[in-house]
Amino acid sequence: MAGHRLYRPAEPFGGRMADILRQSSLPDPFRAAPSAGWKVLDASTLTEDRDIEADVAIVGTGAGGGTAAEILSGAGLEVVMIEEGPLATSSNFRMREADAYPQLYQESASRKTKDKAINILQGRCVGGGTTVNWTSSFRTPVATLEHWATSFGLAGFGADDLAPWFDRMERRLGIAPWPVAPNKNNDTLRRGAQALGISVSAIRRNVKGCWNIGYCGMGCPTNAKQSMLVTTIPAALERGATLLTRTRALKLEHVNGRVGALACVGLDARGTDPTLRRITVRAKTFIAAGGAIGTPALLLRSGLGGHEVGRSLHLHPVPPVPAVYDEPIRLWSGPPQTVMSDAYAWLDGAYGFRLEVPSALPGVLAASFPWRGAVEHSERMRELDHVAVIIPIVRDREAGRVMIDRAGRPIVRYRVRGMAARHCVRAIVEAAYIHLAAGAREAFTLHTRPLAVRRGDDLAAFAREVERRGIVPNRVAVFSAHQMSTARMGGRRDAVADPEGRVRGVRGLYVADASGFPSASGVNPMLTVMALARRNAVRILASG
Repeated sequence: MAGHRLYRPAEPFGGRMADILRQSSLPDPFRAAPSAGWKVLDASTLTEDRDIEADVAIVGTGAGGGTAAEILSGAGLEVVMIEEGPLATSSNFRMREADAYPQLYQESASRKTKDKAINILQGRCVGGGTTVNWTSSFRTPVATLEHWATSFGLAGFGADDLAPWFDRMERRLGIAPWPVAPNKNNDTLRRGAQALGISVSAIRRNVKGCWNIGYCGMGCPTNAKQSMLVTTIPAALERGATLLTRTRALKLEHVNGRVGALACVGLDARGTDPTLRRITVRAKTFIAAGGAIGTPALLLRSGLGGHEVGRSLHLHPVPPVPAVYDEPIRLWSGPPQTVMSDAYAWLDGAYGFRLEVPSALPGVLAASFPWRGAVEHSERMRELDHVAVIIPIVRDREAGRVMIDRAGRPIVRYRVRGMAARHCVRAIVEAAYIHLAAGAREAFTLHTRPLAVRRGDDLAAFAREVERRGIVPNRVAVFSAHQMSTARMGGRRDAVADPEGRVRGVRGLYVADASGFPSASGVNPMLTVMALARRNAVRILASG
């Protein structure tokens, strides 16, 4: 440990490197926006209230909202996109945690469940989660689709039915297998799994000309990531759509069973506090695509969707497992999340966990490592460039709930329990074993009193102690980057929306994000959201 250098993060792309990136990366489509006549309005700059009329109003510009905007504007409809976050692009991505988290994430990447036990990572910027995610692109597993069809009455959701919609989005975003050798962080998962006879495979990514920098969570500085920010949203703007930024959707106004207007408020330049400016958007059709926390909050504030709104929240709980290696890993360097194992995805029917790796930077790691005093924490940080991390993505059967407080702000209630808790425990153990098989000197848990296992230790005793400790709230670090199922689609009467995404009990309102999933998808949800949003946007057009 004494021989390891202290990792001191510098501004990664300052000075000359920043100039090189600007000259060599793909062009920022928004740099040409003024001359192109794009209609982009930052509500923090308004000096008076605004009334806007359109054919379609879309709340949220992530995977669902961005996809729907391109399809509907391409059909000649006048589209307004409403985004609570800012318009941040490659021209101002600085690749620093202190800048990126407040700018690009909900609550500066510190959104949590009500009991503070789970940290929720959720994008809040133009492009939403697609701007800050790690580009992992999965089709919905066949077993999940079968479950949705049989248990929720979603006819027409079979793998063959959805294949054309997946195909179109994959072509649109350049989604393909990743042919480049994994970085050292991903390679620890590959080596360890193969040493234990556990299957691994490459993850497909939505990138073109990727530089393999590894800072995907800070926004792509080269525009290689084919997010909504550089694909569908510019396409919609080119076709005459309007983009409102720093604009918070407050309430859908409805009369005689039809939604007719959306009341919004402008936010200040920081994107945190409401201003005095009010924006009213009137349209024939409204699409809620603010994510599985934002969409139910909007529906609840509006009194729409019935008593099931906000229920059945799934989070794909993630209990990370770090390990220390003799050789440098530098898990923040190189393309993130390119290797995965689904060997444990079907432990209980379609439930289990997948093993992937994160791209984590020093700020997140420092906050995640258990605090056992300054000396011990400092020692962990000194060996940071020798740390690798495996993250289990647990498909949760048990659900939580999104509610709103008296001010209309979302409250997230969720506890890891039952089957999900058992799978989290097993995932921690299996991830530690894989680390050791890959050559780690030590793997450790993120319990408040961490458990460590080293080469030559009694692995069975370690597994028993992990099981004894369990997943107790605020006694072990748990994260979520996938929020789903709070405005569920289905053929049953208790579904919030029908299989086309139409919200029941009201006309002119659709959902087009992961809130519409009937249950947890079991994989990173981006591609599923986009395929379903494209499918349902085409059906909106067909319905007139």
